[in-house]
Amino acid sequence: MLLGRTANGLYWMFRYIERAENIARLVDVGLRVSLTRADSGDDDWEGVLQSAGARQAYAQIHDKVTASDAIDYLLRDSHNPSSVMSCIDAGRNNARMVRTALTRETWEATNECWIDLKARLARRLKSADLPELIDVIKHRCGLIRGAFHGSMLRNEIYNFSRIGTFIERADNTSRILDVKYYVLLPAVSQVGSALDNMQWESILRSVSAHRSYGWVYDGEYRPANIADFLILNVQMPRSLAYSYDKIVSNLHHLEGDYAMRPQAIETAESIQATLKCGNISEIMDQGLHEFLDEFVSRNNRLGAEISEGYRFDQ
Repeated sequence: MLLGRTANGLYWMFRYIERAENIARLVDVGLRVSLTRADSGDDDWEGVLQSAGARQAYAQIHDKVTASDAIDYLLRDSHNPSSVMSCIDAGRNNARMVRTALTRETWEATNECWIDLKARLARRLKSADLPELIDVIKHRCGLIRGAFHGSMLRNEIYNFSRIGTFIERADNTSRILDVKYYVLLPAVSQVGSALDNMQWESILRSVSAHRSYGWVYDGEYRPANIADFLILNVQMPRSLAYSYDKIVSNLHHLEGDYAMRPQAIETAESIQATLKCGNISEIMDQGLHEFLDEFVSRNNRLGAEISEGYRFDQ
């Protein structure tokens, strides 16, 4: 059985790498939304901070929300443990701790990501530089995942790493969808309008789902279809359903390897069943925000149960 602290290091290494990319994607949502709003201003970033789970911590440092300060806080502020740079630092530190469990390719991709982003995020960025930076962050994080996926044995090291990746990814997709609740549609009259469609398109682009959505729904932007795609479509690699298929699959591999069934497996299976049996009409009737809020809570509980069940503190 893998040492708890090694499993913990792998799990959190990949959670942090995924989180770095996901925070960049949330910033991308904010930038894209600001371009669709004629009256767009600093208020848009209140919702982005809220969806990132960083609004209260931000308020301890800044008196008011401004686009410039919010972007800087999310990308490079060392006081924010979930800023992109903080996550890359933490991911690399965990990778160093479990260095002997990683292939050379995975370690080098992680280290090169840290070197590159440390240089790029050394100072506050200009607005014109943000799109390129976001692309670089996504590219660098993708290289780490690619190196890992192409070179690692499919053993418990792989399973803990993938579980961390997909718990974080599920959390992020639900938060990006929730940006729609907090930030978009200042008036009910705009539902179904050209503005509404542009905003939904921004959400899809932020999770690299714009083209694949078009393949499934012929490019017609309907809130229920987009929510269905990002929550329940098991073929979409950033959806909640896809993430939970991978989480449950990797937990089942661990169950076979360790001949033990911690509470985390039952919790994951229960969440997976909710998504498999889910109906988007019922979710929208219940309230998209309420559904996503409950999902984030259940996802967080699963993370705590995995830590406890596999003795991450030992």
